Formats: sequence, structure tokens, C-alpha cells
Amino acid sequence: MPTTRLDRLDTDGDGFVSRNEIVAARDRLFERLDGNGDGKLDADEIEELRDVIMDRAVAAQARLANQSRRMDTNGDGATSREEFGARTLLFDLADRDGDGRLSAAEFVMMRGLLGGRGG
Repeated sequence: MPTTRLDRLDTDGDGFVSRNEIVAARDRLFERLDGNGDGKLDADEIEELRDVIMDRAVAAQARLANQSRRMDTNGDGATSREEFGARTLLFDLADRDGDGRLSAAEFVMMRGLLGGRGG
């Protein structure tokens, strides 16, 4: 069973994502978004997608706030260099499955959290 986004996109299992696999994934996404199956994304379907995105953003904000509180180990309302260095906030956020390792997809997500910076 595919575990990462790359695995889900790489439908032929060759370790690469081809243009055809991207097109097929986009087609599958459109079908999921087109709730009434009319071949168009109408205002209601777009609004539903917006709500899902907003729900995920709110959940991510809650996770970030929770992580921030955890970093402030002495409870003074601020995070010192020592407290900051002791935690791996971005790693913890990116490690979606909690296995202590970053898959390729999780690493890409971490780069996204950093605004695409880094190597």
C-alpha cells in the first residue's frame, strides 16, 4: 500500500513520477472534487474544497500552537535558545506518521513549511 505522496503518484512503481502519472492523478483529483459528476467544478464544489483547505489550515495552526507551548518548557511565555534547540518543531510537524524519520514526501512538506527555502 502506498505510504507517501510519491508512492501514490508512482502508479507503475518504477520509482519515478511520469507526466502521464501526474495527468492521471490530476484527473482523479478532478473526479473527487466534482461531487455531482457533471464534469464541471461549480461554486458549491469550490466552496466545499475551500472549507476542507481551511479546516486543514486550522488544524495545522493548532498543531503549531501546541508545539510552541511544548517548546516553552519553563512556562515563561517565551522560548529561549536552549528550549528552541532542544525541540525539533519543524521535524515533528513534518513527521506526519510519527516514525521519527522523514520520508521524501514529508521532507518536501517540511521544505514547504520553510517557504521553499533550503536544500
